[in-house]
Amino acid sequence: MRVGVTREQREGERRVAATPETVEQLTKLGLDVVVEKGAGDESGFSDASYKKAGASIAAKLALGSLDVLLHVRPLSAATATSLKKGAVTIGMASPSTELPTVAALAKAKVTSFALELIPRISRAQSMDALSSQALVAGYRAVIEAVMRYPRFFPLYMTAAGTIPPAKVLVLGAGVAGLQAIGTAKRLGARVSANDIRAASADEVRSMGGTFINLDLDTAAEGTGGYAKELAEDRAKRQRDLLAPHIASSDVLITTAAIPGRAAPLLVTTDMVKGMRAGSVVIDLAAESGGNVQGVVAGKDIPVPVEGGAVTLVGLKDAPSAIPSDASRLYAKNVANLLALMTEDGTVSPDYTDEVVAGACLTRDGDVTHEPTAQALIDAKPGTRKPSASTAKAPAKKPAAARKAPATRKGGK
Repeated sequence: MRVGVTREQREGERRVAATPETVEQLTKLGLDVVVEKGAGDESGFSDASYKKAGASIAAKLALGSLDVLLHVRPLSAATATSLKKGAVTIGMASPSTELPTVAALAKAKVTSFALELIPRISRAQSMDALSSQALVAGYRAVIEAVMRYPRFFPLYMTAAGTIPPAKVLVLGAGVAGLQAIGTAKRLGARVSANDIRAASADEVRSMGGTFINLDLDTAAEGTGGYAKELAEDRAKRQRDLLAPHIASSDVLITTAAIPGRAAPLLVTTDMVKGMRAGSVVIDLAAESGGNVQGVVAGKDIPVPVEGGAVTLVGLKDAPSAIPSDASRLYAKNVANLLALMTEDGTVSPDYTDEVVAGACLTRDGDVTHEPTAQALIDAKPGTRKPSASTAKAPAKKPAAARKAPATRKGGK
C-alpha cells in the first residue's frame, strides 16, 4: 500500500509527519512510502536521507493515488476531497475547529484518525502525540521567557554583589507544565507550581519545584490524565488565591487547555498588572483562547505597570520552534499507530481495538466521534436548539454516571 508524507502547508509549521527513521520502520512493514519533495527540509531531514531510508521522492504528492496520508496540521477541505474513497489519514485534526474539513473527509468516505483522540491508556502512550508535543512546548516556553526576561535566571554571588534567582511560577502540572518546571529549575530559577489536582504535588516536587496548595475544597480529580474543570465560583476563588503568588513572580507560564474547547481563564489583566516591571508571562494556551486575559497568539503585548511593563507572550506553534526533535517524537507517534493497523503490508484497522476505535474520526461516510458529529449538526444552517420554555428536561442520571467537563492534564 502507498503511504504519502505531505509537506506541511500552514504558515509557521516546520514539522514533518515522518522521519528517515520512521520511513525505515514503515518499509519493513511492507508499505511503499513516498515523501513530498522538501517535506523534511525545515526539520533538518533531507530528501536524500529519506531516499536512503527506502522512500521515494515526489515533486508533488498525487493525492488520489494514496492509500494512506500522514500529516501534522489539520488537512484543508480541498485536500480531503482530493483523496480517494477508503483512503486513510493520520495526523492532528482539531475536529472542533476544523468542521468543514471533517465534513469533507466524511463526504469523500475517507477513514481519518485524529491523534488528539488517542485514548489515555498505557498501551497507547507511544502514540500519544499530545503528550510528546506538550513536552516540546513546555521546554520552549521557558526558553522564550529567558530570551525576554531582562535579568539572570540563576543565583550569582560575585565581588560586585549578589544577584538573586528568578522566581518562576508554572500553572498546570501536566506534561508541558512539568517540562517547564524541570527546564526552569535546570537554568537555576526558583520554581513553584500549582495544579487543581492535589495528586500532582508529588510530580511537581520530583522536578524540583515547590507545590502551591490553594486548598480549593473541591474535587478536581479526573480520569485518564485529565482534571475536572472548575465551576465559575471555584475558578474565581482560584484566581483570588493565585493573585499574590503571581505578583511575587518574575516569570509566569500557563499551560492549561481543554481539548476541543476554549482554554480556561486563570489570570486576569489586573493580576498581570500586579507583577513588577520586566516580568514575563508566557501563555501556552494562547491558540485556544488563552489562560491570560488579553493574550493574542503569536504576539508580544506590553502591559503597562509602574516603572515599565510586563511582557505578555501568546506562544504560537511552540513545537514548531524546535522542529527536528518535535518531528522525531511526532513521527514516531504516527508510525506506531500506523503499525498497529498494518499486517502483511496492508493497512486494515481493527475497530475492536479501543485505541483504533477511539482515534477514528470519520469512517464510511460517517463522523464516528460523537461530539464532532453533534457539532456538525448544530452548525448546519436552520438548525435550532429547543428553547428553555419548550425543551423537555432530560432524565437525571445517577450521580455516579454524571461526568464533569475535563481539562487535559497540564494542557498541551
